[in-house]
Amino acid sequence: MKKRVYESAVLFNAALDDEAIKNVISRIKETITVNGGEILETEDWGRKRLAYQVKRSKIGYYVIIRFNSQTDLIPKLERSYQLDENILRYLTIALTKDALEQIEFDKSQQSKLAELVEEIIPVPLPAEEDEEETTVKEE
Repeated sequence: MKKRVYESAVLFNAALDDEAIKNVISRIKETITVNGGEILETEDWGRKRLAYQVKRSKIGYYVIIRFNSQTDLIPKLERSYQLDENILRYLTIALTKDALEQIEFDKSQQSKLAELVEEIIPVPLPAEEDEEETTVKEE
């Protein structure tokens, strides 16, 4: 069987603390790797306000995982999503060649934009305090 590149977007219950979310993410990654998949990238978007309530939640925690695997992994992965009560929604799609190229293009544009912003607005270095300026003058 040929391996394909997949992207899985997972929406967690934002009421969980950060440690619990990290544990669920690591279980997802473990499920992928144990079943012959290879994690390519993980994007942690964090907590976001939802456009509408999902299972009575107004805020969700988003994570995007891109991975290589064979097609037989996807039903196993989605079954683990269904059984986890901390996962509100999920969507797993197969990425096309065009989609992968667009993702790489977007990353390069973001890095160029970050460099441009840094040139325009230089990040100040931590200033060293002079002892003379901090002393109070007595009259």
